[in-house]
Amino acid sequence: MNYDSTVLVPSRQNPQVVYKIARMSFGRRLELTRQVRELSRKVSFLDAGQDPAGKIEAAMLAREIDRLYLRWGLAGVEGLFIDGQPAGPEELIEKGPEDLCLEALAAIKAECGLSEEDRKN
Repeated sequence: MNYDSTVLVPSRQNPQVVYKIARMSFGRRLELTRQVRELSRKVSFLDAGQDPAGKIEAAMLAREIDRLYLRWGLAGVEGLFIDGQPAGPEELIEKGPEDLCLEALAAIKAECGLSEEDRKN
């Protein structure tokens, strides 16, 4: 048996870009769960309240969770140059086009087996 721990996902928005997404494994699921668990609890708590500042904090923490997913699951990027330099995962996250970053995030969450509703959160 030959198992690839990553999968290539072509961009729908830009045919030149291909994302290298880490596949789910037992150990990687455990690692991701540990990273996301506490932030998810805070998001749920803050989002349930009526305080506008709490809602803003919840939205910010939800974006932090998205960044965790990206750093955890984006193993590479092909065909993307930022400021004339080949872009890797960190460059895409920190300086790349937001639409490509969100597309990569959706591919990661799909690989994790999250439902459409889970992906929205």
